[in-house]
Amino acid sequence: MRDQDRAPLADTADDYRLPKNVTPRRYDIRLTPDLKAFTFQGELNIAVVVNEATDDVVLNALELEIETVSAERGRKSLAAKAELEPAKERAHLRFAEKLSPGEWLLKIAFRGILNDKLHGFYRSRYQDASGKTHLAATTQFESTDARRAFPCWDEPELKASYKVTLVVDEQLTAISNGGQESERKLAGAKKEVVFKETIPMSTYLVAFIVGEFDATAPVDAGTPLRIVHVPGKESLTGWARQVGAFSLKYFADYYGLKYPGDKLDLIAIPDFASGAMENLGAITFRETALLADEKSASRAELERIADVVSHENAHMWFGDLVTMRWWNGIWLNEAFATFMEMLAVDAWKPEWRRWESFSVSRAAAMSTDGLRSTRPIEYTVRSPEDCRAMFDILTYEKGAAVLRMLEQFLGASVFRDGIRLYLKKHQFKNTETGDLWDALEAASREPVRKMMDSWIFQPGFPMIEAAPAADGRGLKLSQRRFFYLVEDNHQLWHVPVMVRVKTDQGGSTHKVILATGETTLDIPGKLEWALLNEGGHGFYRVHYAPALLAAITRNLGALQPIERFGLVSNTWAATVAGLGPLSEFLKMARLFTGETDINVWRALIGAFAYLDMIASDADRPALAATVREIVAPAAKRLGWEAKSGESALVRQLRGTLIGALGTLGDDPQVHKRARDLYARFEDNPDSADRDLMPALVNILAHCGDAARYEEFKRKFKAPRTPQEEQRFLFALANFRDRDLLKKTMEMTLDGQVRTQNSPYLMHSLMLNPACRYQAWDFARAHWDEMIQKYPDNALPRMCEAVVALLDREDEIKKFFAEHRVRLGGKIIDQHLERLSVAVGFRRREGANLQATLKG
Repeated sequence: MRDQDRAPLADTADDYRLPKNVTPRRYDIRLTPDLKAFTFQGELNIAVVVNEATDDVVLNALELEIETVSAERGRKSLAAKAELEPAKERAHLRFAEKLSPGEWLLKIAFRGILNDKLHGFYRSRYQDASGKTHLAATTQFESTDARRAFPCWDEPELKASYKVTLVVDEQLTAISNGGQESERKLAGAKKEVVFKETIPMSTYLVAFIVGEFDATAPVDAGTPLRIVHVPGKESLTGWARQVGAFSLKYFADYYGLKYPGDKLDLIAIPDFASGAMENLGAITFRETALLADEKSASRAELERIADVVSHENAHMWFGDLVTMRWWNGIWLNEAFATFMEMLAVDAWKPEWRRWESFSVSRAAAMSTDGLRSTRPIEYTVRSPEDCRAMFDILTYEKGAAVLRMLEQFLGASVFRDGIRLYLKKHQFKNTETGDLWDALEAASREPVRKMMDSWIFQPGFPMIEAAPAADGRGLKLSQRRFFYLVEDNHQLWHVPVMVRVKTDQGGSTHKVILATGETTLDIPGKLEWALLNEGGHGFYRVHYAPALLAAITRNLGALQPIERFGLVSNTWAATVAGLGPLSEFLKMARLFTGETDINVWRALIGAFAYLDMIASDADRPALAATVREIVAPAAKRLGWEAKSGESALVRQLRGTLIGALGTLGDDPQVHKRARDLYARFEDNPDSADRDLMPALVNILAHCGDAARYEEFKRKFKAPRTPQEEQRFLFALANFRDRDLLKKTMEMTLDGQVRTQNSPYLMHSLMLNPACRYQAWDFARAHWDEMIQKYPDNALPRMCEAVVALLDREDEIKKFFAEHRVRLGGKIIDQHLERLSVAVGFRRREGANLQATLKG
């Protein structure tokens, strides 16, 4: 829909919030989906409490037809007429007389559609190995889409228990939140499947899944745990089964509470807009986030599955058992689940050093939070659209990073004690942010609320500036808000600053709470060098005075890998913000040719990718030469062949370095070796290096011709695993021939690519320097069609790629002023500001880029 077709945003929360004069206690839901007609019939009995006498019961309903309504109490039965209010996504059940206070049974018959928008109760389509098409029906209710499946009080605070019955074709599988209680055959080749009643929970956690699904035998994870998948994919379930069982047991121990459901199904859905959804007992996933061949999937692909499965399992307690009162507190769910996924995966695979790689996610959150158009982690939420726009990098990664900073400050065991206290006190209930701080204060006896309010309720983050004290025996620290675009600001944070220093008397570590504008840290001895943010857990950037920066770069060997990452990340951010020249960053980057840590290399290669975005065609040879100069020595040390005894991270680093040399470095010798090695792996798939294969595919796309394009397209359409499908699909956006790339653009709309993937494929096309403006013109020309076909939550993410359209800044801003993006929230403003930052960077550094690169 266009702007004028939508209801305007509400001025107050009351325009969308439901009255509390009637509240639900228990839902008895019976649904009969029709996978041929894409419809469903529903019967609903809701045990409610009438708190104040009323003849107008207001609840949520959207895209439903309500056929009959009655309220029963004892022998009394009152009929009602339903009046739908689509603009506010609710229904009024109007009775001829008032319902008196007390308990009533509300009976509603209704019907709805199985939509194709990947929200509410929707249909999913897939083909089996023989090319036969199959249909399934599944749900995605978070944040406010349960109302598309059944009339309900669709607000997280209004918890109730659910008794679900699904009537389906006899050959289909039916799954819901509770374990199966009974099954019986019905006339017409149907069956009735009844599920056990759930704990009290919010509507957005209810789930129904119907289709041709198989399930693994249950494993004991403290509760029976199964992996559910479409037929033929059981061989891809082993990895998820391992991490699922480990993480569920880990969380039960960490939280000190048993799993709150009676079983847990992890369900791979062919069409799924998000990564996964934490429905209690029936977690749904995108296939790539759950299913994998352990022998061919790269370590990064396996890590993603471990992360997502652990994240959703963590929600069973933090989100499902204890739930935020309203959507402004969604960070309580998502940030904490992100934090907990790191803990669990780090405990499961300590050799992955997961907290170190989380530094990349922390830096990505900072890249958004350094914008004027950022937002606080928690802010006022009014309309359903506001709710849906909350699911962004600030809720997840910034929130998790701030929690990690707090955990490291309080101590891991004290922090855990506070979490246990919080969950035990509030189980089956709803909370606000302050409830979490109260529990952590009780456990730690530290002023947690005072410290954390500055991080949760105000936008941005501080940059800590460090300079030697005048006498050379102390360290002067000051804070100011970091911005990419200069702005006068006087915000302050309570910053737990960890400092490690080296003096003529040895080394020492100091902890400072910087709550004012500046302070001086007394240090015994004459200062030789100082490192701020020791351990890398603080959510702040560091800007060293020149003498301190020179000293720390002379002592890189004294820094942990995560600290070297911070040094590179902070210096690059300062360069983009205009706080230092590009020449100084490149001078420092050349000191890292001996670097062995993958995350440090990610920071360096990310900076080179940004330079590739702002470079002209004439600049690119100089940039490629710089990439080869810095990256090649490290790649040469590792070689092309994996060695016995190498760690998983070293194997992954090899792929990262070779991939950079073959694309950003545009190295012809790397291209040739990649072609030869890829051909060898194709002849003998069992010999393939799974961590090198993604890099080879990207390199061959980068230098590929029409024949290679058609080969990769065939592989995308007949993949052996979900990861292989994604690998070859997104490679189709990395070619450099514009005619081939035009074909990829057309695939995003002609049905060859699932709508869950199309927006992200367009994102990649708009970032490709060979076709970015062509891709933008394509998107603009097909904008209305994309709005109709693409999932609402993916469009704002697709638009992130406008950062690369530096020559069209005015046009881009005009377009989005005239075309409001649903669920865009502040995200579109952030994309446009990133574009302005890139344009400003090119204005400062672009004219002399070749000379700067050549040093």
